[in-house]
Amino acid sequence: MPDDHSPAERHLGNAIPAAEWDVRVQLAAAYRLVDHHGWTEQIYGHLTARVPGPEDHFLINPWGLNYDEVTASNLVKIDLDGRVVAGGEHAVNFAGFIIHSAIHMTRSHENLVVMHTHTRAGMAIAAIKEGLQPVSMFATVFHNRIGYHDYEGASLYPDERQRIVASLGPHKAMILKNHGLLVVGKTVPECFLRLYRLERACQVQLDAAAAGTLDLVSTEIADRSASDLDGYQGMQPRPEGEIEFSALMRKLDRADSSYRR
Repeated sequence: MPDDHSPAERHLGNAIPAAEWDVRVQLAAAYRLVDHHGWTEQIYGHLTARVPGPEDHFLINPWGLNYDEVTASNLVKIDLDGRVVAGGEHAVNFAGFIIHSAIHMTRSHENLVVMHTHTRAGMAIAAIKEGLQPVSMFATVFHNRIGYHDYEGASLYPDERQRIVASLGPHKAMILKNHGLLVVGKTVPECFLRLYRLERACQVQLDAAAAGTLDLVSTEIADRSASDLDGYQGMQPRPEGEIEFSALMRKLDRADSSYRR
């Protein structure tokens, strides 16, 4: 971890608190991992995280950069009105601001991180009436635990934010109909693990449907599977997603650690 006055921190013109720097490094790693898995949609889609502290600020990717160009120091800090607080040399995608600020404006202590993707599999599941079906272990994670939000266009109007929040409800994942996927979490590792599982569930459903007739897991078994997976996660010695995300960061570091700058 950089000390209080590292070159990376001075890049933004002022010292960044250690807690914020940790979030920046993890979020930059998540962008690189999305790129690694091929989940990018050119420069579109966003992963955001609330900045630790009392201010209503969150971090978002610089508009126009590829995901493999995102680093801890070039993430842009904005407020709930979309004003740039730090990192002003880069612009911010307004549509991305609308979707992500919808969650961040609730000030939920459980939903501090938001990840939204336009993957081929995610958009395909978002385009069918049946939505996500319980046809795999990871799909059962979201059984009766996923929201759906009707497509309203390119998310350019602030009044949609209230409807996004209402569509998510108590859930941690949502399919934006005719659009893509969205997940939330308390930490970057937790949120990324949820995104991975949702993306994989979408991929498996499409592959299975192409190969034959879908064999849906019964409601009883799907409910039990979801509860069992929650229980299994609670048995782990570290918070949800941390073991998996640490392993993924080690993989990144062996290939290219520039996200840490």
